[in-house]
Amino acid sequence: MVKLEVCCYGIDCAVNAQQAGADRIELCAAPKEGGLTPSAGMLQAAREHLDIPVHPIVRPRGGDFCYSAREFATMKSDIALIRELGFPGVVLGMLDEDAYIDINRMEEIMSLCGDMQVTFHRAFDLCHSPKRTLETLTGLGVARILTSGQQQNAENGIALLKELTELSKGPIIMAGAGVRLSNLQKFLDIGIRELHSSASHLVSSPMRYRKAGVSMSSDVETDEFSRQCVDGEMVEAMKSIMQMNVVRVA
Repeated sequence: MVKLEVCCYGIDCAVNAQQAGADRIELCAAPKEGGLTPSAGMLQAAREHLDIPVHPIVRPRGGDFCYSAREFATMKSDIALIRELGFPGVVLGMLDEDAYIDINRMEEIMSLCGDMQVTFHRAFDLCHSPKRTLETLTGLGVARILTSGQQQNAENGIALLKELTELSKGPIIMAGAGVRLSNLQKFLDIGIRELHSSASHLVSSPMRYRKAGVSMSSDVETDEFSRQCVDGEMVEAMKSIMQMNVVRVA
C-alpha cells in the first residue's frame, strides 16, 4: 500500500488534508523554520478534530540538529506530552558534532517514545554517511526515514532514495522535499511507498485592512497577508495517482 503524508502548519490545513484523503499528517509550527514543535493547544485541537494518524514534529528550534542539554530536555518533555495525549507517532532527529547519529540521546528518545512510531526526519540529509546512518537507525528501531536523498529536493536525490529503499531492512524510506503532483510518479516507479508533501498553495488573508510598512518578520519583504495552505484538490489528485499505481501492481 502506498501512503501520502501531508505536512501541515496548522489545524485548519490538517483538517483540509484529512478531508482530501491524506493518509497521515505531520503536524508542525513555523514553516519558515522548516517545522518546529506545535503548541499544546494545536496538539489538543488535532486530537479533537482529526481521525487519521497525526505525527507531530519534535524540534525545539530552527537551524542544525545538534542540541544543547536544555534543548534535549525540552524535546523529552514535548515527547512525554505527545505520548500522554495519545498520538501514534512523532517526527524527530538529532546529530552529534560530527554529523553522525547522536546514539545515546536517540536510545533515550526511543525508550521514552514507547510504542509510538518514530520517523527520523531530514536531519538524515545532513548526516555524514547515509548508508551507515540507515544501519544505525535500523538498529534503533525507527519506523521510517524522511529524506530527500541528501539533496535540496527529492527529485535530485532520487538515485540515493532508490538505493536506500533497496537496502533498508526495517525503516520505510519516505521521500520528501519537493514532492508534488508533477513528479509523484517518478518516486512510485523506483519503489517508494510513502511520500511526504506539503501539497500547498498560496492563500490570501481575509483581512480587508492591511497595515503597510510594518512586518512581524525580520525579513521585511515578507508578505504578512498571504500564507501557504494545504490544497485539497492537489491532495486528492496525488492520492488518485497513488491508488492507480496500487491497482496496476495488483
